[in-house]
Amino acid sequence: MNGFPQGSGHMMGYGGGMYMWLFWIFIVGVIAYFVLDRIKHNQNAQDSSGESPTEILKKRYARGEITKEEFDRIKKELEN
Repeated sequence: MNGFPQGSGHMMGYGGGMYMWLFWIFIVGVIAYFVLDRIKHNQNAQDSSGESPTEILKKRYARGEITKEEFDRIKKELEN
């Protein structure tokens, strides 16, 4: 008749193909939502450390990780 064997269920009937597309669009949307939510959560966690670059620099100097010269140079760069 139309070139398809009888009972093949071309595109799963008249509306089945559309439902399958909607299903996959829904699945992709849910995954995208969770990925974007996780990215946003990670950015907020990094921003909420509450330490300014100068405070971090002072702690590094206090721990002896950098010399006085390095401290002064980096502090000057941060102020610019």
